[in-house]
Amino acid sequence: MLSALLLALALVPAPAITVPRQDEEAVKVDERPEIKAKLTELAEHVKAKGEKDPEATGVIDGLLQEFPNCGPKDRAAIVKALADCFDAKRKDKEEGVPDDGLYKAATAALGEMAPESVKVLIPLIGDKTHRKNQSLQVALTLALGKTKSPEATKTLLGLLKHKDPPMQAAGAEAMAFFADGPEDLRKEMFEELLKTMMDQYTKKETSPTDQEAQDRWNTISGPIIETLQKLSGHGESNPDQWLKWWNDNKKKPWSEKAG
Repeated sequence: MLSALLLALALVPAPAITVPRQDEEAVKVDERPEIKAKLTELAEHVKAKGEKDPEATGVIDGLLQEFPNCGPKDRAAIVKALADCFDAKRKDKEEGVPDDGLYKAATAALGEMAPESVKVLIPLIGDKTHRKNQSLQVALTLALGKTKSPEATKTLLGLLKHKDPPMQAAGAEAMAFFADGPEDLRKEMFEELLKTMMDQYTKKETSPTDQEAQDRWNTISGPIIETLQKLSGHGESNPDQWLKWWNDNKKKPWSEKAG
């Protein structure tokens, strides 16, 4: 009897042993002293009225490297510290040349810190303190697109109606980051981009002597067409052909990842 029982047990397969992956074993320790020290160092550099901005940029790079390994409290603290950089006042290097190295370093880092950074980036686009710095506004827009957050959709689509062509172009370019996003979101972006393109194309074609219309078209058409291609996975350059393709395909399923 005992021998039969032992034989039966021997035939039962042993339970599988799951070995955790190394990245799952890594515990993200929160509120680390070294992160606090870096944040203190950054704050001190930022207070130096621009004299220590190169050092501040180095600290920001270090925080960016640490960010993926941080717990939620440290991640929130890092994002807040970068947001605070934009409150620091900097005098222009010379007339019309802003001293914006600190802001741009913070912008680049925030683009890599989603989802925590999304709520910081959105209000900085068009912020009254920095809105006259167009190159910074473009960088902020692209950083927001890089987060691939659905929360960014309203802001990016709104930029298609911006009075300045470079900001329209930046909004269009930023949407290309959503090429691997949900189909309904890609179609929403595609439709608004197409409307913007066709509207400006009509103005350009019907008013050949309107230099503003020509210049705006030259600025926005390239980024829009490139993003249409990435969102849809379809290669096209002619506006009329894009409109035809959309009418034929807007209700059809698109590939899961276009870009």
